[in-house]
Amino acid sequence: MTRRVAGIDCGTNSIRLLIADLDEAGRLHDVVRRMEVVRLGEGVDRTGRLSEAALERTRAALADYTAQIREHGAEAVRMVATSASRDAANAADFTAMVASVLGREPEVITGDEEARLSFTGAVATLPAHEGQRLLLDIGGGSTEFVRGDGAEVLAAISVDVGCVRMTERHLHSDPPLESELDAAVADVTAVADKALAVADADRQATELVAVAGTATTIAAIALGLKAYDAEAIDGTRLTYAQVAAVAADLAAAGHAERLAIPVMHPGRADVIVGGAVVLRTIMERSGIDEVLISEHDILDGIALSA
Repeated sequence: MTRRVAGIDCGTNSIRLLIADLDEAGRLHDVVRRMEVVRLGEGVDRTGRLSEAALERTRAALADYTAQIREHGAEAVRMVATSASRDAANAADFTAMVASVLGREPEVITGDEEARLSFTGAVATLPAHEGQRLLLDIGGGSTEFVRGDGAEVLAAISVDVGCVRMTERHLHSDPPLESELDAAVADVTAVADKALAVADADRQATELVAVAGTATTIAAIALGLKAYDAEAIDGTRLTYAQVAAVAADLAAAGHAERLAIPVMHPGRADVIVGGAVVLRTIMERSGIDEVLISEHDILDGIALSA
């Protein structure tokens, strides 16, 4: 017997909805999967607050999602909010807005909970692997490092580097100056080394997995897709050399050129360079030369736990 569930993931850059049927074996079958870039965390790294404009963009998307949840008759709903709403001084305004629109408050989860949900969502669809995996969930405001064996999480840490945060902190020119890129790399390197010392201190992970929009967009570019195709992207393996080549091309391009890439979401063109710096640098520091790209992530984990 199936049960219809809904999960909402509200991050720093985007808000996403998954309505799915959960079967008796614990597998999700998508009914609706959506993503809108609302940039909830715009300016939070600098001001410490969620802006009125960002809250309104998020409210409008959430109202649309709420209507779809009701239309499709989801029996259980879970909404999780991550980095931006953890960091903001006026997070209570966000919570009140969500309660008024969705009819329930969001769960503002810790970085550790975020990491574990990401791992649960990703491994549910990954092929079997002999050995441990290191999962990277690169978001707008934070990146989660999770090491696991099978479905078991062995270590997890969330750190404050993401595509929006790195862009706002360092990448102010278009295209970014070499000095700006160097500063971003230095920032990510310092954080990544500390995170790897916690998540995979003894370098036991033999497979690297990356989820979320930065990784899937880089995969789509590396594959030369003419349109975004989640099925083609899911399960793609990229070498460090491929990731580094895409990152270099993105950094050399202006905003208009990045926006013209067929697979580029309009809301990602201004922050993808920051995300590419994060992925490339972490791959370099991890010493794992290949990354497996998954289209399944924290959103699936939220729906599974609903």
